[in-house]
Amino acid sequence: MVFWPLERLSRRQQIALAAVFAVAAGALVAPQVYGETTDDDGIVAVIEVSGTIDANTAQEVETELRNARHNESVEAVVLDVNSGGGAPGSSERMYMAVERTAEEMPVIAAVDTVGASGAYYTMLPADEIYVTPTGEVGSVGVIGPAPQPTGPNEGASAPDKGTFHPDDHRAQTETIKRAFLESVMEQRGDELELSREEVAHAQTYPGVEAVENGYADEIGTVDDAIGDVADEAGMGSYEVDIRESEQPQRLPLGLEGTARDGDAVETAGTTLNPNRPLLVTTELWNALFDRDGAVTADDRTATNADPTPSTADNGGEQT
Repeated sequence: MVFWPLERLSRRQQIALAAVFAVAAGALVAPQVYGETTDDDGIVAVIEVSGTIDANTAQEVETELRNARHNESVEAVVLDVNSGGGAPGSSERMYMAVERTAEEMPVIAAVDTVGASGAYYTMLPADEIYVTPTGEVGSVGVIGPAPQPTGPNEGASAPDKGTFHPDDHRAQTETIKRAFLESVMEQRGDELELSREEVAHAQTYPGVEAVENGYADEIGTVDDAIGDVADEAGMGSYEVDIRESEQPQRLPLGLEGTARDGDAVETAGTTLNPNRPLLVTTELWNALFDRDGAVTADDRTATNADPTPSTADNGGEQT
């Protein structure tokens, strides 16, 4: 290669050379762009829903979705889901945030490994749900410890103050599981090949079966979802903005937590209360609470969302 001193080049040659260097420099620092670059490029925001779902997770996802709605450059959203569930209230908060976002722009949820229980609840309002062939979705049910009756609290200002009756636990669990089931039927009812009673069995399904029975729409990855959601938004070219979770790095499904003496469980920044009903898979519950004898199988009750009237808890009167 021959290098010519700059002063020996003509004015036109110097301008042309400067333009070449400018283009090369721009290529090094340009954001990731899919398709032909134009001034009208929009953004596909990729938002993570990962680990054990708690208030911190909900706050992050709500904030990211709100930012996406308020950013005129963001024209579509992909939810990158990898979670076995968590707290019901936090899952419901994210459900509503996804629902608001889907009213304004296309939203696709993509599951790589697992999107179950509270995580499945979260992504129900998405326009479509993608899952890999070996990924799993579903688990429409509630799990929690078997309630233990407590006696009067002598230190309380009233005899029953501070006590927790098993009927209170059952009522709380029933409310949560019915709300979950109703949301599934509302959002996925037209796609489901399963009856309401079958959905209430709280099973998880691998990717291919999930698409066949209507729990998911397509076999695909996050990258597939990005391309398809951009097409749905009519974006000829687009940038991808990946919004990674700021929560501490977790083991798969947030399985590093332990519990002792019925206390709340710390799982890499996540706090879950084993004494309350949770929207988690059985596997996640076992990993979180069965270590060191914290909560044993005999102390635990898994309840599906079966809407069939029960006579077990009300003296024979159907509900």
